[in-house]
Amino acid sequence: MKLSINTIFFLLIFSLGVSQDKSKELSNAEIFSSQAGTLIEKEFLDVGKINNNTEIIILKITNMISGDSIKSLRITTDIKGSYSTETKIAQLDSDEIDGLIKSLIIIKNKVLPINATNYTEISFKSRSGFEAGCYWSKNEWKIYLQIEKYDRKSLVLLKGSEFELFLELLNEVKTKM
Repeated sequence: MKLSINTIFFLLIFSLGVSQDKSKELSNAEIFSSQAGTLIEKEFLDVGKINNNTEIIILKITNMISGDSIKSLRITTDIKGSYSTETKIAQLDSDEIDGLIKSLIIIKNKVLPINATNYTEISFKSRSGFEAGCYWSKNEWKIYLQIEKYDRKSLVLLKGSEFELFLELLNEVKTKM
């Protein structure tokens, strides 16, 4: 009896601890750049802007001691507040870009031309918590980028032309990686 009460108690405590963990997931590039005891160089290559607030950047991170380097895609968006502007940042590893491009092409060619009968969500998620996708609401597809997981302010809704530009910029990023 005492053993089962202790077991239930520990399971309850464990499940509470796990359910409250909203720590930020990290991309491989973020892990690489946060290594202790190294000299890190970060080089930022501007690729283009999707709209006035959202920008695509290639980030090259080099460990200047070992000479190792890694590249990643950064998507930043500026959120204007009443007194200041806050920048939200998503980072995708180079091995995630193909999957993102393929997902967006499927959305463009197979999802957007069809009218859904029920509320529907379609999404691509990266290691770091970035999300891109669309959802059916009020008789139309809404295309979105969720820059930071668990942050409603970092939601960017894309118009059709911005979606096309985003795809073009991603293909440009792919050639430069």
